[in-house]
Amino acid sequence: MRIAIAADHNGVALKAALAAWLSEHGHTVDDRGALKGAGTVDYPPLCEDVCARVVDGTADRGIVLGGSGMGETIACNKIRGIRAGLCHDLWSTRISRGNNDSNVLVLAAKILEPETAELILAVWLETPFNGGVHQRRLDQIATLER
Repeated sequence: MRIAIAADHNGVALKAALAAWLSEHGHTVDDRGALKGAGTVDYPPLCEDVCARVVDGTADRGIVLGGSGMGETIACNKIRGIRAGLCHDLWSTRISRGNNDSNVLVLAAKILEPETAELILAVWLETPFNGGVHQRRLDQIATLER
């Protein structure tokens, strides 16, 4: 799978660990920044960049990391065609993919240990969309976007 990934200054270290994990598991990683030592980095342009790649098909999915992940989730979900889910545990991760067909995973670097983030990422990549009643709801969300 082609994955675009980005992080603000809070998530740079975790981003590096997750990018390595993704590569080790056969995924193609497009690291969109920020880089270690970049200083304070605003997340909205990073979110826009990752999400644009998902929307245009350059990436199959996106991952964005921030301190809490709250602002990143808001920013990502402003972009038509993006369904970003902030996941702190495996339950929310399964819902994010299974019910909401999230195409961008948002992670809170200040609260997640790398091992937990890897588990969340693995579940997010492996969980299929359930369809059915959930597709009807996604169609309704798409109507809201228009």
